Amino acid sequence: MLFPYLWEYRVRVFVALGFLIAAKLANVGVPLVLKDVVDRVNPVLALVALPVALLLAYGALRFASTLFAELRDVLFIRVTQRAIRRVALTVFRHLHSLSLRFHLDRQTGGMTRDIERGTRGISTLMSYMIFSIIPVILEFGLVAAVLIAKFDWRFPAVTFAAVALYILFTLLITEWRIEIRKRANELDSTANARAIDSLLNYETVKYFSNEEFEARRFDESLQKYETAAVKSEASLGVLNVGQSMIIAIAVTALMALAAEGVMDQTLTIGDLVLVNALLIQLYIPLNHLGMVYREIKQSLIDMDKMFRLLEENREVADSPGATPLATESPHIRFESVDFSYEAKRQILFDTSFEIGAGKTVAVVGHSGSGKSTLARLLYRFYDVSDGRITIDGKDIRSVTQTSLRGAIGIVPQDTVLFNDTILYNIQYGRPTASPEEVIEAARAAHIHDFILTLPDKYESTVGERGLKLSGGEKQRVAIARALLKNPKILIFDEATSALDSKSEKAIQAELDRISEGRTTLTIAHRLSTVMGADQILVMDHGRIAERGAHRELLDAGGLYAQMWALQQQEDDAVTP
Repeated sequence: MLFPYLWEYRVRVFVALGFLIAAKLANVGVPLVLKDVVDRVNPVLALVALPVALLLAYGALRFASTLFAELRDVLFIRVTQRAIRRVALTVFRHLHSLSLRFHLDRQTGGMTRDIERGTRGISTLMSYMIFSIIPVILEFGLVAAVLIAKFDWRFPAVTFAAVALYILFTLLITEWRIEIRKRANELDSTANARAIDSLLNYETVKYFSNEEFEARRFDESLQKYETAAVKSEASLGVLNVGQSMIIAIAVTALMALAAEGVMDQTLTIGDLVLVNALLIQLYIPLNHLGMVYREIKQSLIDMDKMFRLLEENREVADSPGATPLATESPHIRFESVDFSYEAKRQILFDTSFEIGAGKTVAVVGHSGSGKSTLARLLYRFYDVSDGRITIDGKDIRSVTQTSLRGAIGIVPQDTVLFNDTILYNIQYGRPTASPEEVIEAARAAHIHDFILTLPDKYESTVGERGLKLSGGEKQRVAIARALLKNPKILIFDEATSALDSKSEKAIQAELDRISEGRTTLTIAHRLSTVMGADQILVMDHGRIAERGAHRELLDAGGLYAQMWALQQQEDDAVTP
């Protein structure tokens, strides 16, 4: 999945690799020059001339190794950041394309942490693979070549044996540590999910004085994470001690061989310095091998979790050959619709009705009767289990979701706003709308005067999920947002449920006005708000029990008449 991003910037990648090779050549050249400097600087020669050229070469190589390494990083950072950006955007878009069912089941805190770690894993993986693994292999090859060329077989033999043992030990211990780290990450995600869930439900926590209860739950997660983190750090100590022991034994053995050679006069002091410098240069990057291997493995685990989100099937997807919905006066039909959220729990049974172009159909019924499900199916948050829904005779599964939802405006029962300004939240209905159009929509929704009383007016922020506004104010913002969208189809899902009686009458009159000429589905609990509908459907346990105009249903004396009588009694009881 990452290869296309590397290939897009292949010139940068190849140039960066060129700088990498140059840096490593300079790095290995430093000990070679240092050997010559040491061999030439002796009391006799020093009286004649210092090896100035060698000293300058030594300094130049030191500088070159750092310079090329930095140039490599500067070139490659664009590749890494572009890959992170592209993948994060792909995941973000995919999450928005998943069904409502997925989003109802997910834990936001844990999922966002998985995405955060996954994108960070891309940076880690690309950086370590290109700038740690390849350099170590390259440097080992260069050091091995120098040892074979300049020393007898014992030097490369000890070096190869030590490196092999070092790598084997590192991989074995790191595999053990990865399981500990994986467990720590899971506990970290759980703790984060609990914290975010608790903070999102701040008011509920306060209602029941459960601050300490929430703190205890959060601390339980933190305590488990603490234990796993401590174990992870302790295991790191085991890794570091073992690595250091292998390096110490190898360096001691090689220095002993070099010292023996100096004593026998088969090697010079410069050779002793060369061996020491080469081994230091080799073992410094090797010393990070455990960390690099662990981080690469962890990055793959983190990225796997993120990419697994991309494997989540789109329960609702555009069919091949789906066409845009083009309609001016939409005619909606539900034809023998069955629907189940779960296999064992059917919500709708053989539901059939139609909403004529420019007509209003209201749906009433007790809670759980399936009213709001009709709106979710029309919006195609879910696909029907059986039957079909058509607009102007076209099955909504044969049109693109974007065009379908673009034709529908909704005022939901539970309005959730973005933590941004009132202007932004209203303008969200049509992001290209001008401020004047936003104000016009706010006037129509009877919220303009309220907004003007706020210190920052339309620039006032509404808080997380709109918590700074009352239920009625949020509802008016939702109405203004739907009006600004100017859709062909309107859905009012308990649109006035959060309003007081006076506001309800004013808003209801406005809703009646804006629904004129539009195909409208109204879902309501209060029957007084749907008296003027062209047709009223009475839902009962997922079936249409009654249908007709307000007066016809009252005269029939059925379920609707009972609900009407009950609500009238309730209204009389609260009237002073």
